[in-house]
Amino acid sequence: MKFNTKTRYGLRAMMEIARETDNDGIFQKDIAERQDISNKYLDHIIYGLKVAGLISNVRGKKSGYILTRPAKEITILDINNAFEPGICVIDCIAMNYKCERENSCSAKNFWTGLNDMIINYFKSTTLQNLLEQQIELEEKSKKQA
Repeated sequence: MKFNTKTRYGLRAMMEIARETDNDGIFQKDIAERQDISNKYLDHIIYGLKVAGLISNVRGKKSGYILTRPAKEITILDINNAFEPGICVIDCIAMNYKCERENSCSAKNFWTGLNDMIINYFKSTTLQNLLEQQIELEEKSKKQA
């Protein structure tokens, strides 16, 4: 299983927006520059985050972005779901997939358990958790330099 680029970059963009404490938010060009993401590709990511209700513009178009709720209330699953319909490690456990071995396959139980563990991990980790870890890593890096 591999998470798509929009999800990965979306998480990085959300980190930049979450760490911005200015009431004017952060501009897309600044996110692109700090995270080394093309502005054009970031357009798609920002759009997905806005549609999911995770971010908004401070004062309409051409203004900075802010979170729509505190970082401690936004889970990594929320960010993933802005770009993916959910998490599914293997086709046979997808909601719309019908397998003829469904009732006699112990492997399906294994995959379902693994999938549930990943979903629960994404649910239990917040944007605030990652932001605190990021700040800690940056402080350690400064001390070592």
